[in-house]
Amino acid sequence: QVQLAESGGGLVQAGGSLRLSCVASGRTLSSYAVGWFRQAPGKEREVVAGIATLSWSGGGRFYADSVKGRFTISRDNAKNTVYLQMNSLKPEDTAIYYCAVRAGRLVDAVSSYDYWGQGTQVTVSS
Repeated sequence: QVQLAESGGGLVQAGGSLRLSCVASGRTLSSYAVGWFRQAPGKEREVVAGIATLSWSGGGRFYADSVKGRFTISRDNAKNTVYLQMNSLKPEDTAIYYCAVRAGRLVDAVSSYDYWGQGTQVTVSS
């Protein structure tokens, strides 16, 4: 079983940056596809970005259209951590951000992920 812990959220002004971290324990994170998701009040959880394992599509990435060009997902296997660098933040990015993992190929469906962290709050003020 994999335990995930997100950190790095906070309050930032529009145009600012944050870097979220997702640290895994119990298993090696490099063996899993990892997704970042977010959920705003009153809205469904949505995918933000994902990163594959090296054995599946060579560690390929995808991004939701709403964050493309502003967010970057990356891995540090030595630290068993996946990051989400968020730049040019907008008020509409305000949400609880979650990381999640699944074995196998990278997909964007929320329901396909097996293990989830508790989330970290990101608030962007205008």
